Amino acid sequence: MDLTQYLIREALQSHELRMASLRKFYPQARSEDWELAAAGKRVQIIKSCDKKGGKLEFGTEIVAAADGSLAALLGASPGASVSVQAMLDVLQRCFAHRVASADWQEKLKALIPSYGESLVEDAGLLKIVRERNLARLALK
Repeated sequence: MDLTQYLIREALQSHELRMASLRKFYPQARSEDWELAAAGKRVQIIKSCDKKGGKLEFGTEIVAAADGSLAALLGASPGASVSVQAMLDVLQRCFAHRVASADWQEKLKALIPSYGESLVEDAGLLKIVRERNLARLALK
């Protein structure tokens, strides 16, 4: 209930209350320079809970049929930070035998050079991936 109340309060905030929050990060923000733009709807996951009947959760969850014939992405829409991993999870759950094949491994590696590797443990690979991303996004 606390989260539900919080989300309702946030949605019903006045322009000036939103500006006050913004000014904590950007003190020079002028109210007349800003307007609210609806960017979409946020969806939350409600899971069964022994204690309360149900609980509201953040994040994104993939639900797939046992035979891999159907998969769904539930919860908050994935942003750039999780969307690739979410799709890799769908591939693994629905096409595990294909993902394990040499052909698919080669294709995944071509699309995602860091696939199956740790960027935390391999500084050289991290540098390559960063340079590739900056070039592709024309940020260099």
